[in-house]
Amino acid sequence: MTHSIKGVLLDFGGVIWDMRWDVCRELEQANGLPRAALFETLYRSPAWEALQRGRGEREAWLEDAHRLLEARAGRTLPRLHATWTSAQHVMADTVALVRALRPTYRIAILSNSDASLKHRLRDALGISDLFDAVVCSAEAGVAKPDPEIYRLAARRLDLPPEACVFVDDHEPNVAAAEQVGMRGIHFRVDRGHDLKSMLEALGVRGA
Repeated sequence: MTHSIKGVLLDFGGVIWDMRWDVCRELEQANGLPRAALFETLYRSPAWEALQRGRGEREAWLEDAHRLLEARAGRTLPRLHATWTSAQHVMADTVALVRALRPTYRIAILSNSDASLKHRLRDALGISDLFDAVVCSAEAGVAKPDPEIYRLAARRLDLPPEACVFVDDHEPNVAAAEQVGMRGIHFRVDRGHDLKSMLEALGVRGA
């Protein structure tokens, strides 16, 4: 049985939030760091693996990331992670797309993130009302690509996985969504992808 798409699940970082990979690369080059050093020390560490599952403290994770970066560089560095994240911002095109889809589809965020995500969406960004559900890995205690978090997100929308499409900038997370029956879109704004067109190819169109 083929289900029509009734729910749209969006990753936060890279889909709603512009990660500004160009700034990341510029900082690495300017400071003589290997490519991906900023990303890896921030998001490929044991501290982040714990934090995104609800264990540990955000400030301790950031301090750990800075220590890892300095160890990789072999010298003292300015707070490059903070410089990078301060350049990041909401993607206006994605927010506009969510507004257009909302009358017809149930919309959720499904993100590997620390527990501050919901507060950021509501207080700092003012867009929490655009989403029918926000599934944060730190609150769920499980992170993508674990199949359970995709099933949980579908349940939060009161839909079967087969009636959902999931959008993420990390291909293994998309593949995991497809394994539980969702349609998947691997979206990379830094490669010039057009999310509106990619959704329309699956029959998902705004009002």
